[in-house]
Order: sequence, then structure tokens, then C-alpha cells
Amino acid sequence: MAKQFDVVAIGTGAAASAVASRCRAAGWQVAIIDSRPFGGTCALRGCDPKKVLVGAAEVLDWERRMKGNGIRSEQLSIDWRELMRFKRTFTQPVPKQREESFAKAGIVAFHGRARFVGEKTVQVGDEVLQARFVVIAAGQKPADLKIPGQELLTTSEQFLELDELPRRILFVGGGYIAFEFAHVAARAGSQVTIVHRGVRPLELFDPDLVEQIVVRTRELGIDVQLGAQAEGIEKGPRCLTVKASAAGQNRTFEADMVVHAAGRTPEIDDMNLDVARVAWDENGVKVNEFLQSVSNPAVYAAGDAAASGGPPLTPVADYEGAIVASNLLKGNHQKPNYTGIPTVVFSIPPAASVGLSETQAREQGLKFRVKKEMTSTWYSSRRVAEKYSGYKVLVASFGWRRRRND
Repeated sequence: MAKQFDVVAIGTGAAASAVASRCRAAGWQVAIIDSRPFGGTCALRGCDPKKVLVGAAEVLDWERRMKGNGIRSEQLSIDWRELMRFKRTFTQPVPKQREESFAKAGIVAFHGRARFVGEKTVQVGDEVLQARFVVIAAGQKPADLKIPGQELLTTSEQFLELDELPRRILFVGGGYIAFEFAHVAARAGSQVTIVHRGVRPLELFDPDLVEQIVVRTRELGIDVQLGAQAEGIEKGPRCLTVKASAAGQNRTFEADMVVHAAGRTPEIDDMNLDVARVAWDENGVKVNEFLQSVSNPAVYAAGDAAASGGPPLTPVADYEGAIVASNLLKGNHQKPNYTGIPTVVFSIPPAASVGLSETQAREQGLKFRVKKEMTSTWYSSRRVAEKYSGYKVLVASFGWRRRRND
């Protein structure tokens, strides 16, 4: 016999937790499901553990920048095994703490893969859950690269659990994961290569500032190969070989580990969404302006599992989860607004972006002035010996008048 709930949330990350906690606080009967340890990507497999590793790499970077400027510490290095032990002090308690918090709130938790068996009915193992509403917030997984040997790839999640760092590491892709992990690995002593199919990495960030990051990355000894398409991976007796094409020529790269850093996709393809009459594609569940399924009004989606147009960031997932909860409790009335959401790549130094890029502003026909400067000569940069720093600001030149006394 099916168990009855007001809402069933699939996932235990920021979006699903926001929905579950708010609906339960309003007195609803709530269930939450996850096939992985409770806590979601950010707390367990993404932001938080990554920043622990980045923090260690930043210590080395400070020391090396300041060498000759009053700092001497020739023996400073990263003990990878000890660093991973420290990282696990943040991640290991999370699943138990999250499950206890659900129980305390009266949220019924289920472990297992959720699959629809009806428009409002989900099965988890032998349990069948029926609800007035189902919220899909299952996060993402590594994208299918559709190349031979992709089963040999190490995922970003697996990288974050390595007890030992290989001597040679190659990252397929040139986005956040590649540059963040590459900067950590190189400072921990690995020989690192990045193979990216595009002519410019970190495509969400300003080209001028990305150029500075690429120069800094190469200065670290990281081999950044742009315009190189990975076409296959082979396992040899002593190493992995990545076959790639660049400018019409075949290239090969050898590494002890090849890391998947070429994008992620919503983890929804095995949920039997067609059975529930839920429209979806590779971008996620198709939703309307209220984050409600365009084809099944009993289903909503939030976070990385929704094709909402919002960036795949944890704060955005939490924001969308709150909106979904409000629309469930009060009827559809709230729409997400993604204007002015900042994003950061935690390379060393990091790069941040907020608002429209110069290209986007020009495509919209906006009038603006560009203010940019490399700021390595500024006091704020010189005092920490940072020679790669700068900014770009777009200043709107319409719809604004200076008041006389301003």
C-alpha cells in the first residue's frame, strides 16, 4: 500500500532541503529521498571539500609569492594524505547530521533511487510513495562525453576522495573543475595538463581576465592545451593515453590519471519521467516561470535538475527551493529573478563575475563605457606580491542623470 504525503522531494541538497524544511514547518507531511549519502553535492562532493583543498594551496601560493620579501619557509609543502584527513572532518559528519535533522523535523527520509510509477507516485526500493506534489532536485552528474574509454575517467567526486595524488594528471575540459583542481594539484606537486576543446576556457568569465588566469596557470607549469578535442582514452601497461585532435592534427598525452572536467548534466535520466508525463531534456526538467513542470502540474523542479535558466550554483538552488516551497504552499505566485547573481572560479588567484558580460551587453544594444585595469602595481596587490590582478566594470550611460547636489 502506498504511503501518503503532501510533498515528496527527490534529493537532499540545497534545493530539496529548502522545499522539505519549509513545507514541513507549514504542517505538511513531507518525504525526502536520496540514493547517495544525505547532504547534496556542495556539502559532500563539491564546494565545501574543494575549498578546503584550495585553502591549502593558497597557503603555498602566499609563501611562494612572498619569498624574498621577508618570508622564508623552504620546507613548506602539502601532505596530501593529511590534507584529505582534514577535509573529511568537514564531509564525514554531514550525512548523519542531515538525516538527524530531517527526523527531528518530522520529515520522513528514504534511501534509494527514486523512480516514477505514476504522475504523482514514486517508488524507492520496495516502498511506494504517493503525494500531492513531487519536487525533483536531484542535482547533476558528469556528462556523457561519448568517447571511447570514458569509463577510464576519474570524476571530480573521486578526485576529492584520493588518498594519494598521482604524479601526472590530465583534466579533460576547461571550466571551473579543471582550473580549480589543476591549481591545487600543481601546488601539491603533480605534473598537470588541461585539454580543452574551445579556444577560450572559463567561458562564463571575461576574456581579458581569463587570459590573465591562463598566463598564471601556465606559469605554474600547467600545460594548458586549447582548441584540443579529446577523442578517446586508452589504458596502457604504465599509464593512460588521451588521444586528441588540435588544428587538424592528432595529438596524444600520457597521464597516470585523467579527470572528467568537461561539464555535468542533470541526474534525472533514469527516473522514468515519461511515465509521470514530465517533459525533460539534457538541460533538465522543463519548467514554467513558477518552476512547475510544463507538462505535469503536480511536479516542480529546482536546482541543477531544472531547466530554469538559472546558473548551476548552490545559492541559486537554495533560492529556487524556497520559491518552489512558497508556490506549493500559497499557489503559484513567485518567480525567480536571476539578475545580478555572482559566480567565482576558485583558481589561485580567483576570478569573479556578476551581471552582464561585455559581449552580452553589446548583444542587447546597451550603451555603456568599459573601465578596466590590470592592478598588479596597486598597493593592495604589491603588498602580497600578486602580479596577476585586475578588473573590468561596465558603466551604463543611459537612464541616469546626475542630480545637482550629488
